[in-house]
Amino acid sequence: MRVENKVFIKSFLISGLVYAGLMAGFDYSEGQEFRIWRFLLSFLFFGIFMGLVSRYNHKKQLKKEVIETDIKRTESKTE
Repeated sequence: MRVENKVFIKSFLISGLVYAGLMAGFDYSEGQEFRIWRFLLSFLFFGIFMGLVSRYNHKKQLKKEVIETDIKRTESKTE
């Protein structure tokens, strides 16, 4: 499995569960019943969104690191 997919899955699960759990907790504190469909939709939509954002940021960071290592290599060759 590629690293980007692992980052997506971890971020999806962690952020989706935390967000959905917090929203369910706020609903419960206001006296509302637990709604499984709202919990699942919050988990899915927020989790997918955060997973995609994390995957994008991870790819962007990897490209930046590759560029920096290429610059260091070219500098060391010219010296």
